[in-house]
Amino acid sequence: MPEIIDSVPDAGAPATIRRQRILALIGERGFVRVGELSETFSVSEVTVRGDLAVLEGTQGIRRVHGGAMPRVTGPMQEPSFEEALESSAEEKRAIARRSAGLVEPGMSVIVDVGSTCMAVARELVRREDLHDVTVITNGLSTALELENAIPRVQVIVTGGTLRPLQHSLVAPLAAAMFEHVHADLAFIGCNGVDARAGITNINLPEAELKRDMVRASERAVVVADGSKAGRVHLGRIGDLRDFETIYLGASTDDKVMRSLRHAGSSVVRVEPDPV
Repeated sequence: MPEIIDSVPDAGAPATIRRQRILALIGERGFVRVGELSETFSVSEVTVRGDLAVLEGTQGIRRVHGGAMPRVTGPMQEPSFEEALESSAEEKRAIARRSAGLVEPGMSVIVDVGSTCMAVARELVRREDLHDVTVITNGLSTALELENAIPRVQVIVTGGTLRPLQHSLVAPLAAAMFEHVHADLAFIGCNGVDARAGITNINLPEAELKRDMVRASERAVVVADGSKAGRVHLGRIGDLRDFETIYLGASTDDKVMRSLRHAGSSVVRVEPDPV
C-alpha cells in the first residue's frame, strides 16, 4: 500500500490549489508516486495523472513510471553546505566583500542560507564599523557565524523545519517571521541566474521562503558564484528586475553576462581583489 503524505491538508482542494501542492511535494521529496497523491488528495489516479500532465507542460516536472520528479537543467543533486563552502571559495569571498559594503550601521538585514551568503555573514562580522545592525536569517550555520559579532549585531533566527543538507529552516514556521518584519536589505542566494527564467533554486520550499524574504525587504540583492550563471532550476524566486543588483563571480561566462545585461538587469561580475 503506498505511503500517504500526511503533511498536506488539502484533500478535496480545487484543481489549481491541488496542483500547487503537488508541485511543492515534488520539489521537496524529489519523487512522488501517483498512488500517494491519489490518497492524499482524495482523487482518482486518473485525475492525478491529468494534474501531472498539466504540470509537465507548464512547470517543468518530469513524469516517470509510477510518479513524477523535477526536471532541471544542470545537476539535479543539491550539494551539501560543506561541499559548497569549498567550491569557488575565493569568488564567494570577493562577492561578499563587495556586496557587504551595502550594509550601514543601524540597518536591518536578511541573510539567506548558502555558502555565498555565509561569506557575506563573515564579512559583516569583520566590519568593526558596524553597530546596531539586526540580521535575520534562516540559516543555523549563518547564525552561529554571526554570533561572533554580538552585541554589535543582533541576530534573529526564523525558526521552522530543519533541512539537514543546508542546515536551513523552512516552512511551515519560517515564513511567518517575514510576515511581521520589514528589512532594509536582503542578501539572497540561489542555484540559477538566467536572462529568461530569472532567479531560481533547486528546492521548492526554500525558493518559496526566498520570495518571502524579497517581499519583506526594501531592497534585495542576489549573491552567486559563476557556476550559477546561465542555469535554470525548478523553484522560481523572481525576475531579474526584482533585485537591485545581481553579484556574480569572476568565472561567469561572457555570453551569459551579455544576455543578463541585455535583459535589463543590474549585474556586477566581481573580480577578485588584487594580490
